[in-house]
Amino acid sequence: MQRRHLLQTAAVLAVPALAQAQTFPNKPIKLVIAFPAGGPTDITMRSLADNASKILGQPVIVENKPGAGGTLPAQQLQTSSADGYTVAQIPLGVFRLPYTTKMTWDPIKDLSYVLNVTGYAFGLVVPADSPLKTWTHFVGWAKANPGKLSYGSTGTMTSPHLTMELIAQKLGIELLHVPYKGSADLMQSILGGNIMAAADSTGFAPQVEAGKLRVLNTWGAERLAKFPDAPTLKELGLDMVQNSPFGIAAPRDTPTAVVKRLHDGFKQAMELERYKNALAKYDMTPMYMSSTAYLKFAQETFKKERALVEKLGLLKL
Repeated sequence: MQRRHLLQTAAVLAVPALAQAQTFPNKPIKLVIAFPAGGPTDITMRSLADNASKILGQPVIVENKPGAGGTLPAQQLQTSSADGYTVAQIPLGVFRLPYTTKMTWDPIKDLSYVLNVTGYAFGLVVPADSPLKTWTHFVGWAKANPGKLSYGSTGTMTSPHLTMELIAQKLGIELLHVPYKGSADLMQSILGGNIMAAADSTGFAPQVEAGKLRVLNTWGAERLAKFPDAPTLKELGLDMVQNSPFGIAAPRDTPTAVVKRLHDGFKQAMELERYKNALAKYDMTPMYMSSTAYLKFAQETFKKERALVEKLGLLKL
């Protein structure tokens, strides 16, 4: 008798969730991204959102929420309704946050992972007229002037920041880190002569092509077709590859059927040429992971990021 009652109760509770999933979406969806308007993340994610709008039959509206190393969108999900109408970009910085900041939520347990969409191509640039013509010049100047070689990144504890700090540790040099809220601000600063170098995704490509910046290295497994003369970190003797995959998540307890609808809509949106062309401008490519695969990636990355933060002496628990 008790078992029958429990089954009936479960069935009653399942009806609203099922009904919600069947009618989802019936109003606009908000996609919160971690960086400011005008940068590569904003431009490519707006292209994806426009594609998804057509597929899902409702507007997908992008909201920019920069700062805090790219973790604010994930934090916003902690107070958003678990109905699928607010989703967020999840940069790699989200998996480092618990190791450097006191938190009341867990990036694995308190998010519903929808899918991974792409990853960044990174590199280091200097002004075209900089005396630091090559990576050898950069390292030599840094060794001769400890703590004086300034470089900017898209924020404290972001992949560009931590990768540069790991490089500095490996080479025994000390750099001066200057954080910004995103690529657009960072590019303004280096072009204005405020910093000596910038570590970023290839949002710097237009400035390089215009002859204003020079690429000293890139961080992928192979050289980028757009910058064939720029060596990879591996070629420079640093056994490192950084491409920082990112995707989309929804709040914890979002109904499975709603997550699937979001997954299917955004996956189709990824496959359209408009999105692929937007990514290609920044040497990015579609990097699909299903909901299950993306959750597994999140779990594995969470463990790896602890090791990195600990190695750099930044662990605060």
